Amino acid sequence: DIATMVELVGGEKHFDEWLDNLFNAHADEEEEDSDVSGLIGQYAHGNEPSHHIAYLYNYVGKPWKTQEKVHEILNKLYSSEADGLCGNDDAGQMSAWYVLSSLGFYSVTPGSPNYVIASPSFKEAVLDLDNGKKFTIKANNASKENIYFSSLTLNGKAYPYSYLKHEDILKGGELVFEMTNVPNKKWATN
Repeated sequence: DIATMVELVGGEKHFDEWLDNLFNAHADEEEEDSDVSGLIGQYAHGNEPSHHIAYLYNYVGKPWKTQEKVHEILNKLYSSEADGLCGNDDAGQMSAWYVLSSLGFYSVTPGSPNYVIASPSFKEAVLDLDNGKKFTIKANNASKENIYFSSLTLNGKAYPYSYLKHEDILKGGELVFEMTNVPNKKWATN
């Protein structure tokens, strides 16, 4: 119940500040046998119950901050080395987060038919769906510097929402991000 959580913290402004403080707070060094690993501030990505937190900026009108934090996590806490995961990959969750976040969205609330949007980490991916259709994700001008997007379209139409419906993916089609190095602070703020 994210809306109630935001309300309990004191509203959107205070929740945005709470998230900023979490990611920017000083954190003590991790203990070797600790479940707390993969720290950015006091955010612990190495323990799966926190994987949704970077996406919560979308719920307070700051989706550009989600884009920023997700890319920081992808680039800082994952690598192609043997120890490239910052935590224990319980049932594949660390890897699943990486794959979905690299596509540009994530299931913040399991069981919900919506995925919260961040921004993709590559130029193009094609999902071959079980129903025989294809869902293509394109990130025009994608690069390590271009982690934000100026606009987003779904099947050629402007897409103003900070979430993607599962049913829209199943229909097949194309989701296109116009990537940039400057955040669009007006997209999906309503």
